[in-house]
Amino acid sequence: MLELELESGRRWLSEGDVRIPIAEFGTCRACHHGSVFLLASGPSASKFPLSRYADWPVIAMNGSIVRCADQHISPFFYICDDPGFVRDRPDLACLGARSAVHLAMSLDCFQALHRYDPSVLPQRTEVMLLERVNRIHGLAVRSDRAYAWSVRNDPDLICGFSLWRRKANRIGFSRDLSKGYFGARTIPYAAVQLACHLGFNQIFIVGMDLNTSIGRFYETGAAALPSSLDEDFDDYILPSFRILAEKVMPRFSLRLFNLSQDSRLPASVVPKVEPTELDALLAGEMAAPGGKRFQVRS
Repeated sequence: MLELELESGRRWLSEGDVRIPIAEFGTCRACHHGSVFLLASGPSASKFPLSRYADWPVIAMNGSIVRCADQHISPFFYICDDPGFVRDRPDLACLGARSAVHLAMSLDCFQALHRYDPSVLPQRTEVMLLERVNRIHGLAVRSDRAYAWSVRNDPDLICGFSLWRRKANRIGFSRDLSKGYFGARTIPYAAVQLACHLGFNQIFIVGMDLNTSIGRFYETGAAALPSSLDEDFDDYILPSFRILAEKVMPRFSLRLFNLSQDSRLPASVVPKVEPTELDALLAGEMAAPGGKRFQVRS
C-alpha cells in the first residue's frame, strides 16, 4: 500500500520502488490573485459555458472533471477527499489526476487511486496532500472542543466553539491549508479554502446545486452514487458557509458568488449571480491595468 514517508525533511508517497514527492501547501500560499472558478458536480454545471471562461483558472473536483474534458480545459487543480468516489468512479479520478496541472487528494484517496492504476501517480512530478485540521499526519489529535479552543487566536483558522455542542466545534474555515482544512461534508467547501489559500479573492462556484433529488450532471439512473447532502445540509454545510459569509469574507475582502440559480444554499449566505452579472465582474478585472490571461504556473 502507498504510505506517507518523511525523508530529509520532505514527505513522500512510497510503495516499493515508487516514490512520489509531496509539494507542501506552504510553497504556494498567496501565489495568485483575482478570479477563479470552482467546478462542482450539480446539474447546472452541464449548462455553464465553461470554455467561454478559459482565460480564468478552474478548480475541478470529483466527477466535475467530465465537464473539463468535454470543454477541452485542463483544470488548474483537481481535488478529491472521498475515497469512496475513487473506488466507485476510478475512471474519473484517473482522468482528473492525469489532466490537471496540480493534483491534491487525501491520503486514502491517493491509496485507492494507486491500487486501481499504479501507473497514474508516478507520472506526476509531485502531488499535494489534503489534510483535515486536527488530522495532520505526524501531529497529535485533540478533541474537537480542545482543538477549537487552541486555535481561537489563529487568524488563519476561523471556527466555532461550544462547551455543549460538539458539532459547533467542527465548523470552520482555513485560510492556510498547511494547517489543514475543514470538511463541511461537501467538497466545494474544501475548494473554497484552497482558492483562498492560493490567494484568489473573487471566487465563482459552478454547479453547487446541493440538491440530492436532481443528482449530479454526469450520472443517471442506477449508476448514480448515493449522496448524504440531505443529512448533512443543516448540520454541516449551511453552518460552514455561514461562518464563511459572516466571519471570513468581510474580514479578508473575499468575494464569493454562486452561479447556480437553483442552489439550495440561500442567496443571503452566498450571493447568486446571473451570467450578465458574471461578465460584468470579470470585465472589470480584465480591464484593470496589467489585465491579461491567466498564466498556469507549475
